[in-house]
This record gives sequence, structure tokens and C-alpha cells, in this order.
Amino acid sequence: MNRNELDELIIRNYQRDEQMMILVFAQWCINNGLDPLELYKRAYPQQMDNEALLQAMELTVPKEDAGEVPDDTVLGVLSLFGNDELAMVVTEEIAERRKKRPL
Repeated sequence: MNRNELDELIIRNYQRDEQMMILVFAQWCINNGLDPLELYKRAYPQQMDNEALLQAMELTVPKEDAGEVPDDTVLGVLSLFGNDELAMVVTEEIAERRKKRPL
């Protein structure tokens, strides 16, 4: 494998992993009754619609059909890809949810 092929492979793997991160975020939102686009806009108000997020939303399933996406998982994948602003918005939503839980 030459250098160009290796570079292309690394880029494709990163893009695939990034798409998985976006899908994890979108499904976590759906599972928690949140709008992924609204949270994304809160984190990145200066950006236009995120095409990758729109595509990932098409792959989400209703909460009743989805497996659990733990809070730590979504925060971990967001941090792994440097989405600190989005991780902060998710953290705020987690804190808000915990406040509403009955004792």
C-alpha cells in the first residue's frame, strides 16, 4: 500500500467513525426526547445545518425500538472527536433530566 492509499484509508476510516459518533448523538437525543438539530444549533449557533446530522437522523429509530445509549457513551464519543461545545450542551441536558427525576 503506497502513501496515498494509506492516507485515503485513514480518511475513510475517520469519516466512518465520525458518522458513527453523529448517529450515537442523534439516537441518544431521540431516546431522551430531545431534538438533535436544536441541541446542535445551541452548541454551534454560527453553523448552518449539519448535513451529516441530517443524514444520521434518517438512520435513527424510535425510542421504543432503540437500544440504550448511556450518557457516558455519548459524552465519550463527542469528546473523542473534539465536540466539546456539543458535549457541554449534552451535559446540561443530562443535569436538567436529573433535576426532574423524582426521588
